[in-house]
Amino acid sequence: QVHLVESGGGSVQAGGSLRLSCAASGYDNKNWCMAWFRQAPGKEREGVVAIDNEGRTSYGESMKARFTISKDSVSNILYLQMNNVKPEDTAMYYCAARANYQPSWRLTCSVVPPHPDFDFWGQGTQVTVSS
Repeated sequence: QVHLVESGGGSVQAGGSLRLSCAASGYDNKNWCMAWFRQAPGKEREGVVAIDNEGRTSYGESMKARFTISKDSVSNILYLQMNNVKPEDTAMYYCAARANYQPSWRLTCSVVPPHPDFDFWGQGTQVTVSS
């Protein structure tokens, strides 16, 4: 059974940095696809960034400049480094993973709609950015 547990959220001032973590258990596939999504109050969920086992990344619109995704394969922890955060980054951040992912020439590990569904989700970690 796959469990994703996010941590690292909190309150930060605009311009600061934050690193979110997602500990994955039961998800040790050779081929994998994991991502970060976020949802602000009253808004739809949006994709932040995804990464697959080949290191290919897919960023949501306007996310690439300040967010960086990485994964420690030894500890099986997914990270999201957030730099120069802004009040509009305030949201619940979720970690997600795809089951039965198969890399192909066309990048399908993506957060850009339309993208394949993600099968496993964490409970989220809140990020609040004050101006």
